[in-house]
Amino acid sequence: MTSPWPAPLAHGPVRGRVAAPGSKSVTNRALLLAALSGGAAVVTGAPATRDTALMVGALRALGVPIEVDGERVSFSPHDGLRGGGTVDCGLAGTVMRFVPPAAALADGPVAFDGDPQARQRPMATVLDALRALGARVDGDRLPFTVHGTGGVPGGDVVIDASASSQFVSGLLLSGARYDKGVTVHHSGKPVPSLPHIEMTVDMLRAAGVEVDDSADGAGRGEPDTWRVAPGPIAARDWTVEPDLSNAAVFLAAAAITGGEVTVLGWPAGSTQPGAEILSVLAQAGCTVEPGPDGMTVRGPDALSGVDVDLHDASELTPTVAAVASLATGPSWIRGVAHIRGHETDRLAALATEINALGGNVTEMPDGLEIHPAPLTAPGDRPWGAYADHRMATAGALIGLVVPGVTIDDVACTDKTIPDFPARWAALVEAVR
Repeated sequence: MTSPWPAPLAHGPVRGRVAAPGSKSVTNRALLLAALSGGAAVVTGAPATRDTALMVGALRALGVPIEVDGERVSFSPHDGLRGGGTVDCGLAGTVMRFVPPAAALADGPVAFDGDPQARQRPMATVLDALRALGARVDGDRLPFTVHGTGGVPGGDVVIDASASSQFVSGLLLSGARYDKGVTVHHSGKPVPSLPHIEMTVDMLRAAGVEVDDSADGAGRGEPDTWRVAPGPIAARDWTVEPDLSNAAVFLAAAAITGGEVTVLGWPAGSTQPGAEILSVLAQAGCTVEPGPDGMTVRGPDALSGVDVDLHDASELTPTVAAVASLATGPSWIRGVAHIRGHETDRLAALATEINALGGNVTEMPDGLEIHPAPLTAPGDRPWGAYADHRMATAGALIGLVVPGVTIDDVACTDKTIPDFPARWAALVEAVR
């Protein structure tokens, strides 16, 4: 066990310019598509994070020749995926949900396992879908084995993806390599984080894959249905844009300290749901201003409460909850019941940790109700990260203005932000 990390305290408004690491969502989709193409490809801007390393390791376990040089990942041509290996999913949802549909194309069995917390995450949806599409799978959650036979019949499958959009994306990403392609029908409550499915569709099309997601409310297309035609996946190079959900934490530092932070390289247009942080911070009273170098947020003298539905951007919930806990009015975060199945039950964890500081947070069935209350770091316990990178960064945010906050496991931030403690300290130290 390592000692709790003392969160840096800001002694004034935080001001700085930040280069956010690349998007792990874009990166792991690009890595998988490059592997499935079978050709030479390069992914540039892949963050040197645990999630990236886990995806690279998973693809190497499938026999894909990969070289990593910093943030550049190079693929050499190969003649198909190999069985016989073991995939370590760690705690990466993109690995445990995206790689099994690809492993079904391997020429032998592929075993999957991961961190202890990963064994609790829902997996039956994608594994049952693979069975329905003609693959053989032993197990319903980690650890499990996919018995690849070199191909998958494919076709139509009905799933309930209300727990995670990754179930849809995972099937779509490999679907073009199935004999009949794949048609995914969702049946259930609304799919969360739809922008992540849009990201998947856009990247598939960029790789030359035919995708039909044409439901438009005017009688054209079938609602909650995605069709991927069988065919090749083109080998191409990918450039990864900054991770906007991770960048949100740095912008929020300006919000809660009345400072000014610019995230460099913010894309002019993006399918990343993390972009929604801009409208949330504006509602809280911040000034949001795009510029030639990136996106700038200036914090107000006092934060207003917010009432937001984060169903499509649920990964922002810990960051928004941290900001809301320091506002002058009440806040409501809605539409995020599904994040109880993320790295941890994020709603319960946020309520527990903020309330341990003296906060006033109530869990709702689909979110949180947060009322203003003076926060003080308890002397007898650190902020619990629950092995969840976004819980750890939420604690760091609150620690900017609440003296004495420590975090029990800041190392878990390496899942998506390389060397977060140093990046965070550099931003805060600039205040002095």
